[in-house]
Amino acid sequence: MKVSEAREKLAEVVETAQSEAVVLERYGQTAAVVVSMERYEELLDAFEEAGDVVAFDAAMAEGGESLPWEQVKADLGWS
Repeated sequence: MKVSEAREKLAEVVETAQSEAVVLERYGQTAAVVVSMERYEELLDAFEEAGDVVAFDAAMAEGGESLPWEQVKADLGWS
């Protein structure tokens, strides 16, 4: 979903994020992902359990090439 569209439909984006990730694009490039608070906490817990919280924070700050959401879910064993 384009960021401009998400801005107009914020309530819908938040509602959709309760059951699936919403990928936001800006200028044809993936810009962000909106997930529910529950999913976000699951991600943080998974990184904490793996001892990778510092690595997660560093990766988030680093930026770089994005991975398709389907690949991320598969890598985490969610699909």
